[in-house]
Amino acid sequence: MDSDVEKPNNRGRWKLLLVLAVCAAPLIASYFTYYVIKPKGGETNYGALIDPRAYPIPAMASTTLDGKPARLEDYKGKWIMLKVGPSDCQQACQDQLFAMRQLRTMQGKEMERIERVWLITDEQPLETMLLRVNDGTRMLRAPAGVVEKWLPLEAGVADQASEHVYLIDPLGNLMMRFPKGAVSSDVDKVKRVHKDITKLLKASAIG
Repeated sequence: MDSDVEKPNNRGRWKLLLVLAVCAAPLIASYFTYYVIKPKGGETNYGALIDPRAYPIPAMASTTLDGKPARLEDYKGKWIMLKVGPSDCQQACQDQLFAMRQLRTMQGKEMERIERVWLITDEQPLETMLLRVNDGTRMLRAPAGVVEKWLPLEAGVADQASEHVYLIDPLGNLMMRFPKGAVSSDVDKVKRVHKDITKLLKASAIG
């Protein structure tokens, strides 16, 4: 009789522990980022580490280019290189997209752990050639106001979110912002970004 009573209690405890684990995941990811991945011995990250608790992914009415509902959360389980900006993709934007593709390719056998996502902040059509050149980049349309309020900018610098590339971890936490113009046609800067991403992939057992 006592064992019959104990089984439901055990199930209840497991459910409670599971809920606590889910709630604690962002905090665990934050500690992992700051105390495990954070370099020692005088080395520094090129990208700025972000406390994920301060910038949770907001609810966004985002869609694919053909209007189907799609969310950043759909890519959980992968590292996400994220760029944002309007559909009018001028040279700096094109360089950014190309560099993102190169950064993923540079990871070799680890490249499958990475997704490239472009949050497009308007409803204007994209040029056909832009779509062809960036095949493999996940393109989602998202409300500009929501995106701009969510993504952190560099303190003391006059810039916009479109001038940065951000990194989201496989748990769905925003955790790094690369400097303005870092993901670009500048080979030396791209190498520094590559070093950061390589270090994160090597240190992380997730994604």
